[in-house]
Amino acid sequence: MTTAAPVLATRIFPRSRAATWLGVPVFAGLLSLAAQASFRIPPIEVPFTLQTLVVLLAGGVLGSVAGTASMALYLVAGLVLPVYAEQSQGWAVLTGNTGGYLVGFVVAAWVVGKMAERRQDRKVMTAFSAFLIGSLIIYACGVVGLMASVGLSFGEAVAGGVVPFVFWDILKALAAGFALPTAWRLTGDH
Repeated sequence: MTTAAPVLATRIFPRSRAATWLGVPVFAGLLSLAAQASFRIPPIEVPFTLQTLVVLLAGGVLGSVAGTASMALYLVAGLVLPVYAEQSQGWAVLTGNTGGYLVGFVVAAWVVGKMAERRQDRKVMTAFSAFLIGSLIIYACGVVGLMASVGLSFGEAVAGGVVPFVFWDILKALAAGFALPTAWRLTGDH
C-alpha cells in the first residue's frame, strides 16, 4: 500500500499537523471573503464570485481531509452567519438556488485534495486538469441543485448555471494551476 505524497501545507509546515489544521478556518474565512465579492447578471440565478478559486486551492493546499473540512466549516458557519454570497444564512440558502454549488464545494475540495495527494498539483498541466475536474464537480452539483430548488430543466440549469461561468472558471483553474506548481518549486520540491 502506498502512502499519499505530502500536500503543500505539509511541505511548508512538515512537522506540524496543527499548522495544516489551522488552514481549515483560514480557507473557510477566505471562502467567506470571496463570497462577499459577488455580482449577478440577470436572469442568471447564481452569483459570480471568486469562491471556486478558493475551493480549488483549499483542496490542493490542504489535501482531501483538511480541504473538505474547511469547506464543511464554511457551510456550517453559513447556517448562523451571513457568509454566503447572498449575504444571508441558514437552511434556505443551502436548499435554494446556490445550495447545490455549496455542496459541490465540499465534494470538489475532497477530489482536488485526493489528486494533490497523488502529486497532481506539482505540474501545471496536471494541476490545471485537477482544478478543471473540481470545477466540473461544482457545476454538476449546482445543476442538480438548480433543478431541485428552482425547478429548472437540465438544459435550463446548464444554460443559466454553467455556461455563463465557464470562461471565468477556466481562468480560475489556470490561475490555481500555475500557483500550486510555482509554490512547490519555491519550496524546493516538485
